[in-house]
Amino acid sequence: MGMSAYSVVKAYKGSAALTAYTIVKFGSADDTVSPATASTDLLYGVVNELSLSAADVTAGATADVTVSGPAEVVLGGSVTRGQKLTANASSQAIAAAPSAGSNAQIIGIAQKSGVSGDIIPLLVAPSVMQG
Repeated sequence: MGMSAYSVVKAYKGSAALTAYTIVKFGSADDTVSPATASTDLLYGVVNELSLSAADVTAGATADVTVSGPAEVVLGGSVTRGQKLTANASSQAIAAAPSAGSNAQIIGIAQKSGVSGDIIPLLVAPSVMQG
């Protein structure tokens, strides 16, 4: 018997412009999100694919965000399937590698290997990793 693959998706207004397949954190107001720009941001979800004609959603517009379960994310570096992912300064996924005694916020787990610029599947499961 196959396993179901359901995602939890919520619509949020962007408190800044949002790009498809990038990582977001909560925005400055309730019911908003903004681009995550560091592994220390409280990572929340991944912006779903937007319309094929537009790569971005302007600030104040609404985008669907996967907050749990399967999604796709763009990579900002080389990643191996199974690695826990965090955000870089461009809201892209990179392998989490916090230094000793430091924490990194985790957005999820890579389901495939890839290199910078690739869009890969991940399991969105926010958590924290300590180095």
